[in-house]
Amino acid sequence: MNSLIKYSLVTLLAVGGGTLFYNKVYIPKSTYTKVSPTLGDMAVEVFGIGNVDAKNIYNLNAQSAAKILTITKDAGEWVKKGELLVEMDPVDMPLLLEEAKISVKKASLELIASRKELESLSAQKDLASITYKRYEKLKAQSFASQSEYDKAKADLDALDAQIAASKAHINSARAEISRAKKNTEALNEKLSRFKIYAPVDGYIIAREADVQESVVPTQAILKIVDPKTVWIRAYIDEKVSGAVALKQEATIRLRSKSNKTYQGFVSRIVPQSDAVTGEREVDVMFKELPLPFYINEQAEVEITTKKLRNITKIPANTLVHKDEKSSVWIFKDGKAHSKEVKVLSRSGESIAVSGLDSSDTLIVPAKNKKPLSEGSRVH
Repeated sequence: MNSLIKYSLVTLLAVGGGTLFYNKVYIPKSTYTKVSPTLGDMAVEVFGIGNVDAKNIYNLNAQSAAKILTITKDAGEWVKKGELLVEMDPVDMPLLLEEAKISVKKASLELIASRKELESLSAQKDLASITYKRYEKLKAQSFASQSEYDKAKADLDALDAQIAASKAHINSARAEISRAKKNTEALNEKLSRFKIYAPVDGYIIAREADVQESVVPTQAILKIVDPKTVWIRAYIDEKVSGAVALKQEATIRLRSKSNKTYQGFVSRIVPQSDAVTGEREVDVMFKELPLPFYINEQAEVEITTKKLRNITKIPANTLVHKDEKSSVWIFKDGKAHSKEVKVLSRSGESIAVSGLDSSDTLIVPAKNKKPLSEGSRVH
């Protein structure tokens, strides 16, 4: 009797344990999520990572060694083309320029005086020439002495010498005016180097010097970006870069605003790849520039190389790769069956494939469940 009770209890426990295992372990382990393929359009995209950059970034450098007197703008501020941004101490340059202008004026006055003198001497020569000719005739008629004739000729010769000297003074004054003007122009040019103006309507991204700081030629003071030329300098793997072309549409994501997308287009494809990384630089420009923007900020781009119409789409987590082939698990008559498919494209979590019927039911594999095999029973 005791043996019968013992065997009954063992049997009951075995049945109970089996039932519990079947319901709590086997059934959950062999129960999979099922989905159906969908029909629709899909964009074929190429992905790349890069940084915010710009085609035109202007480095405003010191052109002369000097101390900075004023900087009118700071990093993060907008400027207008031609706006004064930096003024440096010209020391004695304005005084030298004023002296050069005085030299031009002095030489101009000397030229005027020499010309007036020439006019006076020319009038005196006309009179002396008449006198000389009269004494020449009188001497020939013996009405004038030799000494009177000689004096008239000497007076005429003296005036010729004075006229020649006056003309030399005029040429000298002209040369002095030319020299002084060139000196003035040179000083004006040098003086202009002590003021720096905005080359474009732009945005200051860096200030690299301060007021009262002494700078040397070519030392950077400000950096300005032309906002019309801001783009993403992205890097695309050579394996997929062949489909990228100019003017293709692109989606941009900035690291600081990862939940927001911006529209852009391919503006430039650099014709030389990086021999080390095997990547090609592709520059993607914004259709509408986000403000503010930050140069060197990390960004991602997805370039649409083409669009597929009315194709079969499946979730990415249903695709299985084995032996360099792609397949999916199909649910039919309570069992799993493998079906090979051809991958056409991928966009986010969706994959475009061929080789499936819209009536097929797909099984979503899961690591925490029983491994699928051909003909295995699933729930």
